[in-house]
Amino acid sequence: MTRPARLPSARAALPALLLALVPLAACSGDSDAPTEDPEVVLAEAQEVLASTSGLRLSLTTDDLPQGVTGVTRAEGVATAAPAFDGVIEVPFAGSEVEVPVISVDGTVYAQIPLTVGWSEVDPAEYGAPDPAALVDPRTGFPGLLTSTYGVQVGDSVRGGEGNREVLTEYSGTVPGEAVAGIIPTAVGEFDVTYTITDDAEVREVVMTGAFYPDADRMTYTVGLDDYGLEQEITAP
Repeated sequence: MTRPARLPSARAALPALLLALVPLAACSGDSDAPTEDPEVVLAEAQEVLASTSGLRLSLTTDDLPQGVTGVTRAEGVATAAPAFDGVIEVPFAGSEVEVPVISVDGTVYAQIPLTVGWSEVDPAEYGAPDPAALVDPRTGFPGLLTSTYGVQVGDSVRGGEGNREVLTEYSGTVPGEAVAGIIPTAVGEFDVTYTITDDAEVREVVMTGAFYPDADRMTYTVGLDDYGLEQEITAP
């Protein structure tokens, strides 16, 4: 008599089932995880930022210490010329004042409140840098990337247009000498977190430290976008 075929027991089938699931788990959970050395990623991002023809840049803070002369906001276009065309917001006579600024060939021009037309200014008097120097390969944000040490990789998320980009956070420490190219009075060590795309474009920089003398630690958030932008900027 022919015996009926025996079905495999659940215990016997389990190893085969687990083996079948392993490739699926590996593909579903780790597809967006960065695999490069974080210092290599920052070096690649430095090259991309230093070589772009131009971009849109913003710098903001919500916690400028009371009584400190410094920048609360800067926004505009920075190019590799180097040049900058935008606005800087600073405290003035008890309120925040938006000052149009153009920087070309090492000279900074501003429309100073209560004056007519454009004037040559020394931005250091306002606790600000030459905004055109913010993308300088050595002293601006590109140099900040390669001065960062103790780099740790954070979370990766989908973002950008259509969620097609992978954005990863990299955090570390930066010496005050490197940050001084961005805010001239910066001293001590700074905590910094970069958000970088899978194309090595820095999209955001968050810096925390002592930017101004005799003032508490505070945070600046920097946005960088529209890499490859081309714009001719001339003196007013």
